[in-house]
Amino acid sequence: MKMHRTFAATALALAVWGAVASAPVMAAPAAASVPAFNLDADVNRALKTFDVPGMAIAIVKDGKVVAAKGYGVRKLGEPAPVDGKTLFEVASNSKAFTAAGLAMLVDEGKVAWDDPVTRHLPGFQMYDSYVTGQMTVRDLLTHRSGLGLGAGDLLWWPSTQFSTDEIIEKLRYIKPATSFRASYAYDNLLYIVAGKIIAEKAGKPWGEAIRERILTPLGMTGTTTSVAEMLASSDYSAPHSKINDKIAVVKPMPVPNAVGAVGINTSAEDIARWMTVLLNNGKLENGQQLFSAKQAAEMWTQQTPMRIREPKPALAATKPNFYAYGLGFQLRDYKGRKIAMHGGALQGFYSTVLMVPEEKLGIAILTNAENSPAMASLYYRILDQYLKVAPTDWIKLYAEQEAAMHKEELERQGKEHTARAAESQPSLPLAAYDGEYEDAWYGKASIREEGGKRILRFARTPDLSGELEHFQHDTFIVRWKERNFNADAYVTFALNPDGSIERMKMAPISTETDFSYDFRDLLFTPVKAAAKQ
Repeated sequence: MKMHRTFAATALALAVWGAVASAPVMAAPAAASVPAFNLDADVNRALKTFDVPGMAIAIVKDGKVVAAKGYGVRKLGEPAPVDGKTLFEVASNSKAFTAAGLAMLVDEGKVAWDDPVTRHLPGFQMYDSYVTGQMTVRDLLTHRSGLGLGAGDLLWWPSTQFSTDEIIEKLRYIKPATSFRASYAYDNLLYIVAGKIIAEKAGKPWGEAIRERILTPLGMTGTTTSVAEMLASSDYSAPHSKINDKIAVVKPMPVPNAVGAVGINTSAEDIARWMTVLLNNGKLENGQQLFSAKQAAEMWTQQTPMRIREPKPALAATKPNFYAYGLGFQLRDYKGRKIAMHGGALQGFYSTVLMVPEEKLGIAILTNAENSPAMASLYYRILDQYLKVAPTDWIKLYAEQEAAMHKEELERQGKEHTARAAESQPSLPLAAYDGEYEDAWYGKASIREEGGKRILRFARTPDLSGELEHFQHDTFIVRWKERNFNADAYVTFALNPDGSIERMKMAPISTETDFSYDFRDLLFTPVKAAAKQ
């Protein structure tokens, strides 16, 4: 789940309840200066303020669809408008569908939440044998496995050539960051495992099972379970990213090997149907239960505590009294009401789905750009309106927040660049850094001279290639060819006493780089050296 660190409390990404609230911001405007709530005016203002080409909004209240409509354009530079049927990739908002799919299996007695994963996938294996034996189906959904934030995401992100089964097999090589069940850390790989269980029980791929068991009964006829299927439709949105701070159309990023975590592509009209059944405890319009009220309650029950961050004064109203992860949903409170929500992010798309059970209120915001403040400012506006809270100009506050934090990050990078040992030289001739390197869980990468430049390539990730430029000493910077990744990274070599290369490590340059570029978790060693060991 892709989402910039600056605006993400978790992945998954996710929405901006915690992390945005923890950074400096200008004082809140006087109440008299707050514009009156008007959904169309607010959305159009947010599109312009945050440079978002298109957005779809769905609001359901008391079992009725209040809004399911589009704003802006599907693709920058083209006139086709976003409407209520326009498809968007919703990335980690797919996790709720996987959780619901498992809940249905629990209702049917085919799975129990606290079954060992190995009961259903005998070949499943984590790095630690104790964790392998103790990991339950529930643990797959609750981000408490001991894996670090986004661990292993480079196995599927950006688009890779690994199969789902290969990704699951490689879990055994990813070292934990904490003890099992000790703390919360957002991950995607275990939702891929959860999706595999659904596929195994159905005897068909995850996408077919989810369509048959959830999408069709709900009438979500436009929703797709693959990017390829979405691109074959007549009404879909193009992804957009910032390149050198300017919004641009980018190519879609298919991730067929990670569908259990990020596979759903949907519209405002269809997501409204999904929120309606969730708010109705799993009951369909015809009175049938998609999943039982017991399982609906279980999905919205706290499973893993999450850290509550102290907000700055201007955003004091965003601080929750409780914050936790359920099964496929984040849980928190706002203005005395419980909130069940999730965020989603993939290349060029961000989304939020948020529900207030006590108010029978659901809000979904789907965008074709990578901007969390645009969504947060709008869902707070909508929440305040329906909860009859005195209005705040959240759009103004979040715009100031975004600008201040981005400026701070650019200044930090500038200082880092200035402080480097600019006159230093690599320890070895440049050709000595060429060759194949291997990481235990990702596999191979290579450095080769191409056209007078040194190019780093990840063997199973076609788009992850870029030019190395010297930074200082034995540290280089890789500038990825795909500039919309916004994920340039340091590449640092350590040498053996004889001057040969012992290892190659990586780290993102920017704190705004999406955590799914989990370069820090890689430890590459030269292939020849690895063979000797």
